[in-house]
Order: sequence, then structure tokens, then C-alpha cells
Amino acid sequence: MKNAHKMLNDILVTLFNEILDIEEEALSVGEFGDISVNDMHIMEAIGLEEPKNMSFIAKKMAVTMGTLTVCMNKLVKKGYVSRIRSDEDRRIVYLSLREKGRRAYEHHAAFHAEMIEAVKAGMDKKEMEVLIGSLNRLEKFFQKYMTLEEKVIDNS
Repeated sequence: MKNAHKMLNDILVTLFNEILDIEEEALSVGEFGDISVNDMHIMEAIGLEEPKNMSFIAKKMAVTMGTLTVCMNKLVKKGYVSRIRSDEDRRIVYLSLREKGRRAYEHHAAFHAEMIEAVKAGMDKKEMEVLIGSLNRLEKFFQKYMTLEEKVIDNS
């Protein structure tokens, strides 16, 4: 394909923008209209399992502790997240989802499941393997790029 580079670029740029827009729209319906996609991704990082500490979430989300603290203040105030101080070390703060946060998490997970089913529809095993391989390479590029960005920022 002569224009494969341009086609891939157009598809990826459009997909990234549309996914963010559609996620925002899907969240803004009903009881979760007071959170952003970024808020939801933070709650996704907290997860449904045992509480996670602030530094773990900040690292996972590639944000500063200050940025995470601002987000947490809003999510705690809105009733999505609980903060729990460690009994052993009061400087350590653990985060967990409250019932409202769990409902938002499940709502968001359902959106993602629907999206994945739409992608998989009509694909055979070989096509799925090719798609997964391609997306894994894209993910590795992003991880490498993020690592390079962190090095640039650290050297500033």
C-alpha cells in the first residue's frame, strides 16, 4: 500500500481522539456526570482489590504526587474514593473505591467490554493474533517514549 503510513496515522489519531471523546460522553450520562475520563482512569488504577498507596497510583498513572493529590481531593469530596492512613506510618495514604466509585468502575468496564467485543466481531484467530501483535508493538513504543520523556524531564 502506497499510502499505508498516512492511513495508519489518520486511523490512530482519529481512534485516540474518538475513544477519549466517547469515553467522556459515556461517563457523563447519569450519576457519573461529575467525573472526567482522567478521574475514571485514576479509579481504574485504584481498582477493586485491596487499597493501593498514593505513590503506587502516581507512578502507574505517570503523574506527580501533587497532581494525584488534587485529583484525590475531588474524588474523595464527590464520594468516589476513600483515603486511609497507614497505622504503621501515618505518612502513607492508601486509596480504595467507595460504593459509588465501584459503580463507576463497573460502568466504565462495561464500556470497555463493549468496545472489545465490537473490535473482535467477525475476526478469525489469525486476524486477532495480528491485531494483538500490532497493538503490543504500539504499547511498547508508548512505554519507550514515556521512559525517554521522563529522562528528558529528569535532566532538565
